[in-house]
Amino acid sequence: MVCEELQNGEVGVTEPEVILRIEDLRVSYGKLRAVDGLNLTVRAGEIYGFLGRNGAGKTTAIRAMMGIITPARGRIELLGYRGRRIRARQKQRIGYVSQEQHFYPWMSCRALGRFVSGFYPTWDHDEFARLLSLLDLPPKRRVSHLSGGMRVKLALALALAHRPPILILDEPTSGLDPATRREFLEIISRQARSHSRTTFFSSHLVDEVERVADRVGIIHNGGMRYEGDIRTLQESVREVDHLPPTDGPGTADVGANEPTAGDAVESAVDDPSVPVTAELAVDTYAARWEFCELAAARGFVVMRDGFSGNGTSSVVYGDPEAWRDVPFGTRKVRRLSLEDIFIAMTAEATPNL
Repeated sequence: MVCEELQNGEVGVTEPEVILRIEDLRVSYGKLRAVDGLNLTVRAGEIYGFLGRNGAGKTTAIRAMMGIITPARGRIELLGYRGRRIRARQKQRIGYVSQEQHFYPWMSCRALGRFVSGFYPTWDHDEFARLLSLLDLPPKRRVSHLSGGMRVKLALALALAHRPPILILDEPTSGLDPATRREFLEIISRQARSHSRTTFFSSHLVDEVERVADRVGIIHNGGMRYEGDIRTLQESVREVDHLPPTDGPGTADVGANEPTAGDAVESAVDDPSVPVTAELAVDTYAARWEFCELAAARGFVVMRDGFSGNGTSSVVYGDPEAWRDVPFGTRKVRRLSLEDIFIAMTAEATPNL
């Protein structure tokens, strides 16, 4: 954030410049809607973690950002340009590392750099040489003789050598061993901090994102589940144990076709801004009914219900300020790790085997 002096002498805080904004993005492959109404905002200088399960729509969204595919609907704002598809001029200002690296195998690292330099007016040969040294890449070694981890490092060197204002990484650590993965993440973080470079980092590995990201966007089934800083998210989510059934609404016999707490959860998870209604939460256990009613009254959303099988808890999402004042009676309230929150937000029905 940037502080600025207002006309009355007070100091105000302004948000950093928006480098990337996606509005209502929709991409389909035939009848499959891979990205469905996606919205996100990335600001200057931040590391943005784009987190989602495999198949959530991360790569499709990135391919649309890069102009590789044209979305059916929506708008992309990148480095001041707005449109449905990014132009070549904007691509020249992006550093991009894809999931898979496809290089000419007969070229050496140095020769590949000379070849790629022709596509970027701002290419810096000295910076590329420095990056090769930093990443322990032998300049004269052919690409065909590089390991998988070294190829990813080479892709990063190529992406950074023209000094782009934004770096876009599409699950670059997939397939790397733990030591190489950690080294790669440390390099990304140092580059972002030392050069104030905006970094958009896609991954399905929660620990990676948690280690380096300033803000996160959690995507599921092509739509955004959450966007914001990690600390606020962790303060907004709790797991709540339920009390045993007591006298009250929901203890009477209810027909088998009546809606359950699970139905309420399923209806609410598509839009976290819509609270669960008590009417949908009626079930044979008062603890469920009372809890969902209380959560709805307080503006909380039940993301994952733990009553299937022998479960006795629910994961809820709400205003972090409210947790200090609403302990949900005598129920036990627990904080969750980012990984637990991610699983709750992207939970799918598990078949009975």
